[in-house]
Amino acid sequence: MGLLGRYLAATSDIVNGTMTETSGRLLKLLSLLQTRRDWPGGELAQRLGVSGRTVRRDVERLRELGYPVDAVTGPTGGYRLHAGTAMPPLLLDDDEAVAIAVGLRTAAGASVAGIEETSIRALVKLEQVLPSHLRRRVNALGSVLATLPASGPMVDPEALTTIASACRDRERLRFAYRSRDAQESRRHVEPHSLVNLGRRWYLVAWDCDREGWRTFRVDRLERAAPAGGRFEPRMLPGRDPAAFVAARMKEMPARYQARVTVHAPAAELAGRRYLWGTVAELGEATCEYRTSDDSLEWLAMRIGMLGFEFEVHEPPELVARCRELAERFGRAVT
Repeated sequence: MGLLGRYLAATSDIVNGTMTETSGRLLKLLSLLQTRRDWPGGELAQRLGVSGRTVRRDVERLRELGYPVDAVTGPTGGYRLHAGTAMPPLLLDDDEAVAIAVGLRTAAGASVAGIEETSIRALVKLEQVLPSHLRRRVNALGSVLATLPASGPMVDPEALTTIASACRDRERLRFAYRSRDAQESRRHVEPHSLVNLGRRWYLVAWDCDREGWRTFRVDRLERAAPAGGRFEPRMLPGRDPAAFVAARMKEMPARYQARVTVHAPAAELAGRRYLWGTVAELGEATCEYRTSDDSLEWLAMRIGMLGFEFEVHEPPELVARCRELAERFGRAVT
């Protein structure tokens, strides 16, 4: 039986909102041990209103449940709850629970590098057990909380928690989806996993209507909701969701393919930071630069940051946008 199972078994006398004296004292003892590093035995006995012998007996019960409680040597003796090999069930007061929930929500909404997916998983677990009055406090804080926007598209944390829950519970999802060419559709999927690449979130899922694996940009996804019904998980090609998304992105051509002549040697251009494309030598002092993107503005800026004279040949939309930008910059300095 796992740690949580042993904990529930030991406190099985908690029924319909009532608990025995022993169970209630164990919960209070555990809560005290979690609030500070060392507790003298006499102080614990005073806080609990029992004898030192009862405290020792209760400490033994906690150890049987798997909580790593050490005896502290010294003039008065005492106890310390240290980190074990597994995460035990924690007792949080109202303010602590709200602080953790808001912190996780902020981390997910602000795209804090490296902890986004972990924050969502933890938030899903926490919100499932929050009492209704605490959930209202968390939602109220979330509705007025402001953070400096991260670069890239923002994703609604509520959508992430809905998707994360469906992935965990193997529950089908329905949602409205807008493709990069603005085509609207309704999707019915078996969600596999969430993937965070850079500042963008992707859902990897089996599309039930199209009968194939698909990736969905979460910021283009709306009104995600459980569709009802569980499913047996399918084997994802390659098994690594992040590698799968990266491979699909490479296979998908960008909307605008640019061809530019740059008046610089190919070797000199190849070391530029914002290159993101291919370079072919045309002569000793010229080369052809090919790059692509879904955004004309970012494409024009990347070419302009090369630091050399250049000529844009295609696509026509990029030629027109570069002309507009040149006129705008010209007006700004005259």
